[in-house]
Amino acid sequence: MEYFNLEFFIRLSVAVVLGFALGLERELTNKYAGLRTHILVCLGACIFTLLSIYGFPTFAQGDNVIIDQATGVRDTARIAAQIVTGIGFIGAGTVLRNGPMVFGLTTAATLWIAASIGMACGAGLYDVAVISTILSVAVLTIIRVFEKQFLPSSGKQLKRFKITVYCKGDDVKKIYDYLISKVEDMIDFSSKKLIENSQKSKITSSIELCNKRQIDEIYDAIINMTDADSVSLQELND
Repeated sequence: MEYFNLEFFIRLSVAVVLGFALGLERELTNKYAGLRTHILVCLGACIFTLLSIYGFPTFAQGDNVIIDQATGVRDTARIAAQIVTGIGFIGAGTVLRNGPMVFGLTTAATLWIAASIGMACGAGLYDVAVISTILSVAVLTIIRVFEKQFLPSSGKQLKRFKITVYCKGDDVKKIYDYLISKVEDMIDFSSKKLIENSQKSKITSSIELCNKRQIDEIYDAIINMTDADSVSLQELND
């Protein structure tokens, strides 16, 4: 009985490598679904595809196809087809809506692509998997540069950031007044006292900026005007 199949190992390994390549771009741009998520989606899709093709000896034994005597039909796509449906639940978890604006659609699309690349690896279509990965990474990187250079007036150029500050309670109003004067579009602002120290507060605020360099100015200003324990910034766009 054969316990190790080199071809399966190669397919699974290629799925991990290509999932890494796709997830790296998302990780470098600080998205919620990054390296591990894309690798696991790609690998999982590959595993399900292998199971769909080879996991049921009634229909297939190794490379020798056996037709179901009862129906005369071999449906190896039945399990693989459910990947397309199942990946929608993961993708939906990366999509955020705040008022009329929706965020995370690009990341959801990359998860969908990662699943398809994993399926291609599982089916042994390495050329399709590799070319798809190269094209996907190119779209994510090159098109972003194109948008910045040639579509500067696009509404998509607005960058949304989440600011989290741990500071003294007396600094809350000072930070609020600064953000109101500095930022035209402040989506929300909230503060709450820390349970472990009532003299300290946690501030969270979402703001939109056209110029990404402004966020560095805001960061420096908050640091200089307060004795904040920590200031963190996260970009929320796709």
